[in-house]
Amino acid sequence: MFDNESLKEIKKSRTEWEEKVLKKTLTKFPERKEEFTTVSGEVVNPLYAPDDLEWLDYDSDLGYPGEYPFTRGVQTTMYRGKLWTMRMYAGFATAEESNNRYKYLLEQGQTGLSVAFDLPTQIGYDSDHPLAEGEVGKVGVAIDSLEDMETLFNDIPLDKVSTSMTINAPASVLLAMYIAVAEKQGVSPDKLRGTIQNDILKEYIARGTYIFPVEPSMRLITNIFEYCSKEVPRWNTISISGYHIREAGCTAAQEVGFTLADGIAYVEAALKAGLDIDAFAPRLSFFFNAHNDLLEEVAKYRAARRLWARIMKERFGAKDPKSMMLKFHTQTGGSTLTAQQPDNNIVRVAIQTLAAVLGGTQSLHTNSRDEALALPTEDSVRIALRTQQIVAYESGVTDTVDPLAGSYYIEAKTKEIEDKAMGYINKIDELGGAPRAIDMGYIQQEIMDAAYKYQKEVETGERIVVGMNKFQIEEASPKGLLKVDPSVGNLQKQKIESLKSRRNNDVVKEKLEALRTACDGEENVMPYILEAVKAYATLGEICGVMREVFGEYQQSVII
Repeated sequence: MFDNESLKEIKKSRTEWEEKVLKKTLTKFPERKEEFTTVSGEVVNPLYAPDDLEWLDYDSDLGYPGEYPFTRGVQTTMYRGKLWTMRMYAGFATAEESNNRYKYLLEQGQTGLSVAFDLPTQIGYDSDHPLAEGEVGKVGVAIDSLEDMETLFNDIPLDKVSTSMTINAPASVLLAMYIAVAEKQGVSPDKLRGTIQNDILKEYIARGTYIFPVEPSMRLITNIFEYCSKEVPRWNTISISGYHIREAGCTAAQEVGFTLADGIAYVEAALKAGLDIDAFAPRLSFFFNAHNDLLEEVAKYRAARRLWARIMKERFGAKDPKSMMLKFHTQTGGSTLTAQQPDNNIVRVAIQTLAAVLGGTQSLHTNSRDEALALPTEDSVRIALRTQQIVAYESGVTDTVDPLAGSYYIEAKTKEIEDKAMGYINKIDELGGAPRAIDMGYIQQEIMDAAYKYQKEVETGERIVVGMNKFQIEEASPKGLLKVDPSVGNLQKQKIESLKSRRNNDVVKEKLEALRTACDGEENVMPYILEAVKAYATLGEICGVMREVFGEYQQSVII
């Protein structure tokens, strides 16, 4: 970017400024604190200049949008051509109630669906299972069978919308249900667009909704890669998630490093299963957090894009540029929301929205102001959606591609995050890869250490959280929160009982036995799961068969 002579002159003039101007100013007017750091705890210098970027080569480090290494974006025109998908994460209680919420959001201008499932669904239990008691419909919608899925998407044409489903261990079952619903609507699988999260490694790391051990879980994931590459080619078969890792307390660089290390593990598993890199890699997608430190977050997304492109090209030998593109969904940071003065969360979410957009996200969910207290009300979720729409249509930041590129600070921070993330990836490689590093507790320990450091800063007041540890006010108890009716559990039990009395149970038994045989062997299990789903076998019955064959994961204890 700058020749050696120019850099020498800049360094000389910068040193003169620091000695003659900055020091004199600081003597009279000291800075607010001894050291400034990002949310991740990384030092922020008082000034960044061209000499901080002497490493930068424009063509190899930045390039142009839509071209390797994709630092500046994966689409050539980015939001000048098409805005990101506004995909509000939603789901609660019954399929009927969630269906109404989806229709409301679509009426308000949402451009994609995102399904939240309740905890029993996420861990493969039907609503009538003893472990589901008290949890049905609480943190998402209860889906026990194809009938529930049909209701969930009633009057929503699946060839017209894209759908993201936050589901992991039983992702194959929910995807099969979605395919079956589409077929009943007359929509063939090749017309379907959307994403399943399907990221089990981050469940072992940070979230906990796992079922099966690592090896069969990776088999299920690669079976989905293979099946969708042939039958559902427009579907994103995995959303490799840094979001939950960040929610657990990691830094920005750790979010990138640990997420891409998981991505490497999935690519290696697919290659080991005999898949061609350029057949499945274009449908890999990622999921990142949007935290409060605006500029650090923008740099994080740019660093992740560049690093993944290099990994795919140099490490795995991908030839198709689409295999090197890091496409990602973003959700604003749930852990940043406060129960105190919840209206402040609207401002936090606006900053995080701006970070995601300036960082080049492909889709975005904005959290609602009351989510630290309960599931969001319609009013709250509308404000969250309007936040995206105001940024899209009124802020002007969508009018040019990668508007912060060339900022000395942004480019320096992008490089810093990339280097630190690569350091974590190298360490994980030394340990034997992400599954082994997880089993050893390395990744979990790194996250816990970062989370402890951040929490300590908040509790000592070193890091200010407005309305929580500073600028508090007396507040009345919140009113008008959304509450899920406890009767939802009983209603779901009645639905299951009715379904089992009406379906052909002999056919169900036959399909489940065929699935068991496939699980015992080496065949792709997706066609067998789809057949069981179409026979109206329940989620719990299908996952039960796989539990019996595969066993259940037992998490390592970290001391």
